[in-house]
Amino acid sequence: MDHETVAAYLDRVGVPAPPAGDAAGLRTLHRAHQLTVPFENLSIHLAEPISLDERDLIDKIVRRRRGGFCYELNGAFALLLEALGAQVSRVAARVYGQEGLSPPFDHLALIVRPADGSGPWLADVGFGSHSDYPLLLDARDDQDDPAGRFRLADAHAGDIDVLKDGQPQYRFETRERSLADCVPTCWWQQTSPQSHFTQSTICSRLTPGGRVSISGRMLIQTQDGTRTEQQLDGDDAVLAAYRNHFGVELSRVPDNPAG
Repeated sequence: MDHETVAAYLDRVGVPAPPAGDAAGLRTLHRAHQLTVPFENLSIHLAEPISLDERDLIDKIVRRRRGGFCYELNGAFALLLEALGAQVSRVAARVYGQEGLSPPFDHLALIVRPADGSGPWLADVGFGSHSDYPLLLDARDDQDDPAGRFRLADAHAGDIDVLKDGQPQYRFETRERSLADCVPTCWWQQTSPQSHFTQSTICSRLTPGGRVSISGRMLIQTQDGTRTEQQLDGDDAVLAAYRNHFGVELSRVPDNPAG
């Protein structure tokens, strides 16, 4: 990533200058990314193919000012961190659900070692509602975060579970992977009727006091623990909400399989 692209990416996430290559700088970028770049699956419902090519990731998130899901968000964030001098390992994860753990590569997270040698840290800007700040990888006690109380716990075969407020979120490997390893699962996520990403639309980002989301035609806002819902009537209202709350300019409303 060249200097011009780094500057454009930092502008995209609202960070005026490259932060220090330490834990504090990583924390700044981690939270800023979630405040500005939404977790969204709109491409699936706009008939836009999702590419994990590095140039396509930067074009979508930085230049087109869109968001994405885990492979895209953490994939692009890794490129930024590496350009700023960090050592980044991309790691595969399985998400906990009602029936237990999902298949391998269902999620992508990052293990980050900043330029100053601190950490390592578990960084994840692509899980939707998750920790505001990176989690210390080697700690096994509680890690308090504005989003909740997190804990990393050793699991089978060297894997690590991520828990939020006592509830398991996902299990990740520590073995380094590449984005190319995620391509088959990324294709499944955007095409299979069994993928929850094909079943409904979501666009969501962190706010200073909570979270704002659009699910289908419902605008959902949480502020200081208070949740409000507003049905968006008409395509113009939906497009305006994407524009006003996420800076996302769409030419049409995404298809909504959930009706």
